[in-house]
Amino acid sequence: MLTGQVSSIAARVDGLRATFRSGRTKDAAWRIAQLAALERMLTAREADFSAALEKDLRRPMADGWLLDIAPTIAEAAYARKHLRRWMRDERVGMPLTVRPGKAWIRHEPLGTVLVIGAWNYPIALTLTPLVAALSAGNCVIVKPSEHAPAVSALLAETIPAYLDRAAVIVVEGAVAETQELIGQGLDHVFFTGGTEAGKAVMAAAAPHLTPVTLELGGKSPVIVTSDADISVAAKRIAWSKLANSGQTCIAPDYVLVEESVRDKLIDGIVASLATFRVDKAVPLVDGRQASRLQRLLGETGGRTVTGGSLDLATRTCEPTVILDPDHDSAVMTEEIFGPILPVLTVSSVDSAIDFVRRRAKPLAVYLFSASKATQRRVLAEVSNGATVINHLMFHFLVNQLPFGGVGTSGMGSYHGKWGFETFSHRKSVLRKPTWPDLALLYPPYTPEKLRALRRFM
Repeated sequence: MLTGQVSSIAARVDGLRATFRSGRTKDAAWRIAQLAALERMLTAREADFSAALEKDLRRPMADGWLLDIAPTIAEAAYARKHLRRWMRDERVGMPLTVRPGKAWIRHEPLGTVLVIGAWNYPIALTLTPLVAALSAGNCVIVKPSEHAPAVSALLAETIPAYLDRAAVIVVEGAVAETQELIGQGLDHVFFTGGTEAGKAVMAAAAPHLTPVTLELGGKSPVIVTSDADISVAAKRIAWSKLANSGQTCIAPDYVLVEESVRDKLIDGIVASLATFRVDKAVPLVDGRQASRLQRLLGETGGRTVTGGSLDLATRTCEPTVILDPDHDSAVMTEEIFGPILPVLTVSSVDSAIDFVRRRAKPLAVYLFSASKATQRRVLAEVSNGATVINHLMFHFLVNQLPFGGVGTSGMGSYHGKWGFETFSHRKSVLRKPTWPDLALLYPPYTPEKLRALRRFM
């Protein structure tokens, strides 16, 4: 028996396709109006969204604004201001053999697309892809995460109130609804979540040849060299690990530090954790997440420097630093997605680079080093989604940079113009005059014609 939500999906998708065929979403004024409305929605209902974030994630209201709401407003404003320039036809040159004529690239919307949001940043990771899809002129289905039900319900209420309800719809639900949506043979699917779920989305899209953008995760390392500013590195690592209780796809997953500065770095991280946190333990999203982290803490093979306590009843975990865990332990082979930080001792930068390269390509790599030569080495020798030098995670806030992974950390990118292009088809256009119309190009191809064509081409 299909639920009402699932059984109505086909009809709702048909409605979006009819809207797209009408051509209304292709107009620049329509796109700009939708982006401006999204900004108004987040500004006018900021208190409601902050309360929903606090209910779902037990996140302080200040963090809700800083980590979810403000970056999304900034993304929409940036796209709105630059959209007309992005939409312009792009003139390209032509080889001599094709002249005379004119060639250009036109960006056209894909059609009806699906955005599947994530629970850890349920506003930013749902609405930032929506910004990209709207800026490209698509009709959009927004599927919020069922693991952030308060935010999901609020999006289902506010999006129809502020955006064009004939072009943007919200479908709440879980696996059944997601499968039914992908089964409609949409023009694109954008998914943010874990690697295994990303594989399932890609498999479901494959029978329809639906293109996908997968924003996944992985174990993002921090490399700290002996010439780094250790006190700054310690504060920044601790701050980024505490953000959203470590439940962030680009959070530092483990640290590789040269032995000569290891103890100083650990002391700095422990001191910063104690300074930054109000409570001894930080909240986790649900019991499922708490049980998973408890398993990771079970057998690390390393020494717990600070923290280590997890309470399943209250779903809280102490920020934990583990020194030199076993390389094949769960905490070193699975994405942590929580306030647990393994620190591994390495003998050199060579060892750190080798360690990272022997594992799956990470979503981000963070390097603390004063050496330009070391910075160039890491950039040249490590393949990953993004690299940040002497800080962590701030690349997500740069609209001018593409955000995305490589390998198992994802495929495709978005933010700013990169999101516009992800949800656009780059159509090649060539226009030629009817004169001259060279007889040389037409058969029969005599030996004389072939000799002339060989010289010409």
